[in-house]
Amino acid sequence: AAKALMGQEEDRNRFAFPALAKAAGLMLAAPDGPRVAAMELGGWDTHTAQASRIAGPLKALDDGMVALKTALGPAWKRTVVLTMTEFGRTVRMNGTGGTDHGTASVAFLMGGSVKGGRVLANWPGLGPGKLLEDRDLLPTADLRGLAKGALGDHLGLRQTALEKIFPGSSGVESMKNLLA
Repeated sequence: AAKALMGQEEDRNRFAFPALAKAAGLMLAAPDGPRVAAMELGGWDTHTAQASRIAGPLKALDDGMVALKTALGPAWKRTVVLTMTEFGRTVRMNGTGGTDHGTASVAFLMGGSVKGGRVLANWPGLGPGKLLEDRDLLPTADLRGLAKGALGDHLGLRQTALEKIFPGSSGVESMKNLLA
């Protein structure tokens, strides 16, 4: 019953993120609108039945990014979108068909201002001796460096401002050459 209820809740909410993204796009596109928006999309914590549960959040993210781009219209060419997760997932499936909280993850930088079509990572691989603690993808970059690079270049923020936004990140270098 709990699984069915969870499925119904995910089904009901599958249109919530695209609607939120559309509303954000309309506000961001307005000449007197905000310059920054933050949105959240849940449903990624798939400890069980991941194969059947992950399609909903992936579809919502896809539909949301299309809604955002459409709502932004011509403003899309001046846009930078950073999608990231607060935690990674383990590489191997657990006993209930899901994955547990892990260390490394992935982030996407997209938008009309992004110098795209690239993967910016040192891929460590998944073979023997390549995983962190033999369970997690090995982290090779600090997401704060990606965020600092995007914010600094896109909004013209100085290093001192970026270090206030990301406390404790003075040793994390801003990624370069992210924007077109």
